[in-house]
Amino acid sequence: MAFEFFSMGSEGSDEVKIKDIENVVIIGSGPAGLTAAIYAARAGLEPLLIEGVPAGGQLMDTTEVENFPGYPEGVQGPQLIDDIRKQAERFGTRFLSDQVTETDVRSEPKIIKTDAGKEIKAHAVIISTGASARYLGLESEQRLKGFGVSACAVCDGFFFKDQTVAVIGGGDSALTDALYLTKHAAKIYVIHRRDKFRAAKVLQDRIFAHEKIEVIWDHVVTEVLGDEDSGVVGIRIKNVKTEEEKVLDLQGMFVAIGHDPNTSVFRGQIELDAKGYVIVKHPSSETSQPGVFAAGDVMDPHYQQAITAAASGCRAALDAQDYLGDKGLLD
Repeated sequence: MAFEFFSMGSEGSDEVKIKDIENVVIIGSGPAGLTAAIYAARAGLEPLLIEGVPAGGQLMDTTEVENFPGYPEGVQGPQLIDDIRKQAERFGTRFLSDQVTETDVRSEPKIIKTDAGKEIKAHAVIISTGASARYLGLESEQRLKGFGVSACAVCDGFFFKDQTVAVIGGGDSALTDALYLTKHAAKIYVIHRRDKFRAAKVLQDRIFAHEKIEVIWDHVVTEVLGDEDSGVVGIRIKNVKTEEEKVLDLQGMFVAIGHDPNTSVFRGQIELDAKGYVIVKHPSSETSQPGVFAAGDVMDPHYQQAITAAASGCRAALDAQDYLGDKGLLD
């Protein structure tokens, strides 16, 4: 098998060897992609993982992770990603620090083009590009991500025990997050820009009945108050009808206005749902296109946890191995 030599890996020490046709290319370097790489590498598939820019997924913006097995004292999000990456590298995964800009996964072999102008061919592809949480777009919000601003109540709610927090949004996700936070926080504001929720009635009934929750209608957040030393200390909100502003003293803000799956480069090639998530043939990770598999948040609009993403990465690697074996494509 011939090789080409492409760009430096993310560690910056060795050039990445690229085969004429790869057995399997993994796109994305969060828990799903890295776990897929571990399993694929241990199976002798010699996977190539294209990391994306920035590498590591949403955990790179997460401070403390306490619900991932194997870390009884918790672990910083970037450290968790680095640990899984080292494990994948140990078994022979090759890492390409680049961004996928174009694909043709309907062709045989599949074709992947990158931002650096590279064209990579593969017998199988694992899509693990994740989903990006929507934020409000405030400078102060971005500055305080990981310091009291979060888009994952399940991940970070524990850190706000007996404190006051706000949940921003009015759909099922926002109300579910608010109800979850009642297990930890002393008080939860639910702030919604409209005068009624879009969420299911059963969730609304629970919200209105809960003594810890106060709903603030017709308001938007205009500024998150605090700094990296003190964390979030409050938010400034504005009434969309009267333009009146006020400050709420609190320690955490959870943004729950949805996620966007990172699937734009696959549109028109594999089946996506109405929100853009990859549709897989449960219980497998197989997509509508043979030889293309999906793992993690890119195909999971419901759970979106590091551990479920990792588990689905395992499944995708095993499915890819079976596919290559059945087709007689293994080196």
